[in-house]
Amino acid sequence: MNATLTEVLFSQVNIVLSILLMILILYWIVTMIGGIDFDLDIDVDVDVDVDLDTGLEGGNMDFEDVSNVEVTKDNVVGKRRKPLKGWQIFLIYFNFVGLPFMFTFTCWIFIWWLMTTVTTALTFTYDSVFGFAVMLIALFPALIVNKLFTTPFKGFFKHLNKDGDVAVDFLGRKATLLSSISGEKMGNAEVLADGNAMSVYVKSLTGEPLVYGSTVLIIKQSADQNYYLVENYND
Repeated sequence: MNATLTEVLFSQVNIVLSILLMILILYWIVTMIGGIDFDLDIDVDVDVDVDLDTGLEGGNMDFEDVSNVEVTKDNVVGKRRKPLKGWQIFLIYFNFVGLPFMFTFTCWIFIWWLMTTVTTALTFTYDSVFGFAVMLIALFPALIVNKLFTTPFKGFFKHLNKDGDVAVDFLGRKATLLSSISGEKMGNAEVLADGNAMSVYVKSLTGEPLVYGSTVLIIKQSADQNYYLVENYND
């Protein structure tokens, strides 16, 4: 029995993955052409299953390019290095950690969809109960193939910042404080890099008070890479 491509793609077995893949493709088109930015800073803490930490904005959630959201290994493992939970091992092993989440997720859905549609089309099970079994079984090899496919991209994304540009090295640069900071209190500072004024989140290196408008020197980045440690700059 021959079936058209449309019948296979939108059969009762494949329709869910097909529609999900179409939504993801539409998302990428809107993101790239429409220029819509969504910023979501994700920080997964070991003490809770899901903790959306938006420390870069002092506790306020901003949306700006979900496609480049990256859950770091430090975020998932946590600072106290407690034993990993099953879902943490899953995220790290299958590259949902260390790469932009939407990139890894889209690749996984595409591979899963491709394996399912091709297999069900060749075995004529795209409209049967056995086809659903094929779809569920394909989920696991799709994860493995996705890991192999996405791993080479780690080196590429490592040199990009969240906006897709080459990452700027702020260490050793002078900055102007846009708010007063002291102790554990953090604020923003403006840095001139490559002719562009950029805002970064900063904290006093020694805890000493640093006042608004003063010039500071960026010494190092925090362990979680969410802010920079600065000290007063004297000419």
